[in-house]
Amino acid sequence: MNAYRDQYAQLFNGGNGVTVLAISADPQRTQADWARESGFPVTFASDTGLVAGRAYGVILNLVVTKLDRRVAFVIGRDGRIAHVIRPFRELVQGSYDELGKAVAEALKP
Repeated sequence: MNAYRDQYAQLFNGGNGVTVLAISADPQRTQADWARESGFPVTFASDTGLVAGRAYGVILNLVVTKLDRRVAFVIGRDGRIAHVIRPFRELVQGSYDELGKAVAEALKP
């Protein structure tokens, strides 16, 4: 998330016409505190029931814990998924390059 924050203007058109929604299985309070302390310019949503995670196929099938895969979905102007990066490798700059291009493409009229 630090990389998203640090590259926000470049990746997400400075927020102009873009909404970034980060969904996690973590409780809402945990996410809110972390987001506030870290200064993240994105919206966080809690999916403790794993409803969104299952719908988008990002839940790992682990019995003991609830974990999700890091996946980036870019939604186009028409409300449909325009691009998916699965898995999103947050430590690889190429993932951010791909994401930035996908967002720019989705913003085109």
